[in-house]
Amino acid sequence: MKKEVLEKLKQNPRLWELIERRERFSWTMAIILLIGYYSYILVIAFDPKLLGRPIKEGMVTTIGIPVGIGVIVFAFILTGIYVYKANKEFDVITKELQESVKDLL
Repeated sequence: MKKEVLEKLKQNPRLWELIERRERFSWTMAIILLIGYYSYILVIAFDPKLLGRPIKEGMVTTIGIPVGIGVIVFAFILTGIYVYKANKEFDVITKELQESVKDLL
């Protein structure tokens, strides 16, 4: 990449806005996901009987199975939220930045 392009991008406040917003949002999503995963693991570690109980009397499937599946589905939902926000907000700023340096390429 040309040095002029990099310098022009570094001077653009929208680049720094994009970096800050994307970083803040990514960390927030990561923390939410980690809280969900670690909560599940901590329940397994400290109260295994809670998730080890059958869903219904006489059933083999325990409560832990649908809760575990829920944790996985939760991760997919968070991924979808991130992709939606990235497409709606972050990509708009990225296109603006590309347009601002188009004449230098």
